[in-house]
Amino acid sequence: MITEEQVLEALKGVEDPELHRSVVELGMVRNIKIDNDRVELDVILTIQGCPLKVKIQEDVENAIKALGASAAIVHFGSMTDEERARVAAMIRGGGNTQPSASAPNNGTVQGHGAGLNELSPLLGAESKTQFIAVTSGKGGVGKSTVTANLAVSLARLGKKVGVIDADIYGFSIPDMMGITQRPVVINDMVLPVQRLGVKVISMGFFVEDNSPIIWRGPMLGKMLRNFFSEIHWDELDYMILDLPPGTGDVALDVHQMIPQSKEIIVTTPHPTAAFVAARAGAMAIKTNHEILGVVENMSYYVNKDGEKDPIFGSGGGEKLAQELHTEVLVQVPIGQPEPMRDEERYAPSVYQENEEIGKVYMELARTVEQKCSVKV
Repeated sequence: MITEEQVLEALKGVEDPELHRSVVELGMVRNIKIDNDRVELDVILTIQGCPLKVKIQEDVENAIKALGASAAIVHFGSMTDEERARVAAMIRGGGNTQPSASAPNNGTVQGHGAGLNELSPLLGAESKTQFIAVTSGKGGVGKSTVTANLAVSLARLGKKVGVIDADIYGFSIPDMMGITQRPVVINDMVLPVQRLGVKVISMGFFVEDNSPIIWRGPMLGKMLRNFFSEIHWDELDYMILDLPPGTGDVALDVHQMIPQSKEIIVTTPHPTAAFVAARAGAMAIKTNHEILGVVENMSYYVNKDGEKDPIFGSGGGEKLAQELHTEVLVQVPIGQPEPMRDEERYAPSVYQENEEIGKVYMELARTVEQKCSVKV
């Protein structure tokens, strides 16, 4: 006969998909009842309407049936405020935070974490997180595509990676990475959405129906600071920031807020795009930010005969690298990611590791890892 101890032991292997802790450790499993080989229990979710409720139910049922149960009946409830506070403290490691002004979001998810004047642990002197800002001189050169694929490729190398979609007006990372859910708020803690091994936060999570953002500079800076102080990032090896194109307010805030950030400049091979991108590089140099190198996107198209056709010109990336006294990290060809039926892994703009362009991004990730490990 199945025992309660066996059920609890089996469920220790079932994680909350967003908190990445065992449902037993989080105290979510209650009221286990066993009738011969039928098991009935309650699972108490951290919030009502948990977007991954079905996933949790499937995992719990599968774990119980693996014990030999003929049926696993799962009832759901939600935690009290006190229980959520306990879970939040557990995830933070017992630390306390004071409420602060939350991000405006038209009634959607909001969080209340460390005050805006308090330093995020990621930005502290003891932090080992490497910050990489991905920037460009103009829009339309594939900067966000490079950000998403670099982040996923670093995650494939076993790194802990976060992405801040700091392109407040032109946010696109959630769509590119196939993210359909929003951040979960537990008590006063906001958790970034995890997708393809990468933790992501974006302005796109805080607006309704793809509405335009109509803000001036000071509000942009406040939002960026919230992305550090309001979000529970946990430990990261790399934080990738997808900056707006050009040298505007957000780019300047990043340079001032994260002086240790390194930069990757994205351009196309066209000479005019490279000319404009040089301004973003010049800003990095003037603010003493290290430039890791240039990514030349849309470098060529491989035609049906297997020949490389530079349909957008050539030489722009190399010219930009020479002007900024750096190097071209990779040349990324034009091509769509292969369609995938696996919804767990599909993302519209992310290339698989075995695709030719996916291999280019893996090369970029390894180069970035090597450069970031070199102590100056």
